[in-house]
Amino acid sequence: MKKYILLFISTVFLMSCELDMKPESDLTYNGFWDTEEAVQAAHVGIYANYRNYTFTQWQMGEVRSDIWGGNTFANSPNDVDLMANNISSTLVYFSNWANFYGLLHYINDFIQNAPNVEFDNEMEKNHMMGQVYGLRAQVYYTMLKAWGNVPVNTEPLLDVDLEALKKPRSPKSEVMQQIKSDIAQSLEYFGDDNSLWLGKQIYWSKAATLALKGDAYIWSGKVLGGGNNDFTEAKAALQQITGFELVDFNNLWGQSNENNNEFIFTVDYQQDQASNFYGNLFTTRAVDLAPLYDEEGGSMSSFVINGLSRYGASEKTLLLLDDTLDLRRNTFIRIYDDGNVHIPYQAENPNYQGALLNKFLGVIGTDGTRWDYNNVPVYRYADVLLLLAEAKNNLGEDPSTEINAVRSRAYAENFVGHEFSSGSTEENTKAILDERYKEFVGEGKRWWDLVRAGGTFVFDEVASLDASEAYKIYYSISESMLANDSELTQTEGY
Repeated sequence: MKKYILLFISTVFLMSCELDMKPESDLTYNGFWDTEEAVQAAHVGIYANYRNYTFTQWQMGEVRSDIWGGNTFANSPNDVDLMANNISSTLVYFSNWANFYGLLHYINDFIQNAPNVEFDNEMEKNHMMGQVYGLRAQVYYTMLKAWGNVPVNTEPLLDVDLEALKKPRSPKSEVMQQIKSDIAQSLEYFGDDNSLWLGKQIYWSKAATLALKGDAYIWSGKVLGGGNNDFTEAKAALQQITGFELVDFNNLWGQSNENNNEFIFTVDYQQDQASNFYGNLFTTRAVDLAPLYDEEGGSMSSFVINGLSRYGASEKTLLLLDDTLDLRRNTFIRIYDDGNVHIPYQAENPNYQGALLNKFLGVIGTDGTRWDYNNVPVYRYADVLLLLAEAKNNLGEDPSTEINAVRSRAYAENFVGHEFSSGSTEENTKAILDERYKEFVGEGKRWWDLVRAGGTFVFDEVASLDASEAYKIYYSISESMLANDSELTQTEGY
């Protein structure tokens, strides 16, 4: 097992497109794929490696949107250029394809070799194959959304041949076809098995593949021009998801609630393994809070915290979440430098200092510090409902039922008077975007939502991006990648 891990690490470097040394041996240890136990170990290893990409996927899906860019506390903010959509051929984010091909080698190796291993229970192997095909589809879907045209490789690297590693970027349509193929393979392996592996949402499932199918087919229909056929496929997939439901908003967040029936697929974080990125980026130090107050005038001097303040909620975000009857207002704890009451939030208030993201705040552990082991959701049932609303709206159907299901959970006993009524397709699209904005702050979805909506929505909502720079929807690649691989071309427009 140790040899396999070391060989996989070599793969990560090799697939980076900036190789300057040659590994001494093949990257797949032939003797590894001999037993059921080895397959199970590789299966666990895929999830451990997938977790390493969680923050990257979050950055890609949220930072460029309108959610962040407001006040931070003592520390300077992160990703200022990315928030400003300041991207060029020389200012490149996520170079080397964000090292996704390292993860894909591991996945491809599993897909090629695991079917050849005999299992006492073939249903277990089929479930794992369904999971891994779903994960590959999700990774390529992320890459498609990020760069558009990307190289497609579905084979593990079996020997070191630098020339063979050079591959051109496949057109978006071909990348999407690969995604759809993997989704179909995943669903075929799952068959009628709707179960969660080990009963936990930290593993991919049939429901996760169906959620991804709805998501990806809407993108295909709207962004890539697939139209109603894709929207119809998306709607059918989303309607097949069973066994999940919206839960009371007060029981949705927090480490003690992370096994609730709303989460479909989450990335696992545990003590002595790994903590998530939220505590280190969306909070601050206790010393920064000590002289400050919450919006009700309560002192923050005894608030247990020990993080950094790298992303600050924008005024637009705080104003959107300023309805005191909407439980999602508690997404943030608003902080002031005086002891006065500051409800409602006032954008020009000079006493406002910043906001703590409350959704993933963690818990106070046995050692008296705050622990950040909240699992990070990739898909939850609210996402399914609002994606279904989106698919219906694109088909010219009424999305009210799904929007109102999410909205009624948010307003609880105050829902009367806040019902949504269907309007034009464009009006409905804006309403769905706003509902998703409020629902998924901090979950890495807003930028993708705006692009997927089509039209001018992304330019209307994101002040830092003009329609004349539409090519910036997709990331550039680095000059070193181009220099090291003659098959690659720069992203169109850069």
